[in-house]
Amino acid sequence: MSKLLGDLIEALRCLPGVGGKSAQRMAFHLLERDRERGLRLSQVLGEAMRDIGNCERCRNFSETPVCALCSSSSRDHQVLCVVESPTELAAIEQATGYRGQYFVLLGRLSPLDGLGPQELGLDRLVERLGEGEIEEMIIATNPTVEGEATAHYLAQLARAAGVKPSRLAHGVPLGGELEFVDRGTLAHAFGSRQSVE
Repeated sequence: MSKLLGDLIEALRCLPGVGGKSAQRMAFHLLERDRERGLRLSQVLGEAMRDIGNCERCRNFSETPVCALCSSSSRDHQVLCVVESPTELAAIEQATGYRGQYFVLLGRLSPLDGLGPQELGLDRLVERLGEGEIEEMIIATNPTVEGEATAHYLAQLARAAGVKPSRLAHGVPLGGELEFVDRGTLAHAFGSRQSVE
C-alpha cells in the first residue's frame, strides 16, 4: 500500500465509529468510483474547517460572529436553553417547538478530562445571565454523572443571577413499558415523580 493511500485511510479513521476496515472501504470507494465527489468532499471539508467557528453569544457552530439563532428577532430572549453540544441543539430544534435562545457548553464538567468552568465558557454564560433579559434557564444536559453535576452547577449560577433554573424531565419514555425500562432510568423516574392534578 502506498504512503498516500495509508495516510488517507488513517485520516478517515478520525470520524466517529470508523475503524480501519470502514476507513479502507471509504478510501477505496472514493478512489475507485467517486473521485469527483471525493474532490468535492475535500474542498468542502477544507472550507468548513477554515471558516466555521463558534458564535460569540451562544458558542454554537457559525460562519459569522453571531449565529442566525442569536440574531433572530423572532426568538424569545427571556428563555435560555443550555445544552452540551451542537448536536443536542439541533435535536431540540428539530423535535420541539422551542423558540428561545441557546448556550452550548461544548462539553460537561469533567475534571478528569480537564473540563472545568473555563473550558465550558461559563464566564460568558454568567455575563449573559447578568444582562437581566433572561428569566428562565432550561438545563438540558444529559442524564449522566457528569451531566447531573453540570446541571447542579448551572442551577447555582442561574439562582445567583436571579434567573429561574428548570431541568428537562427524565424517565420512562412515552410509549414505553415499565418492565422493559432499565433499572437506573426507572429509579430516576420514580425518584423524580410529580403530583397529578
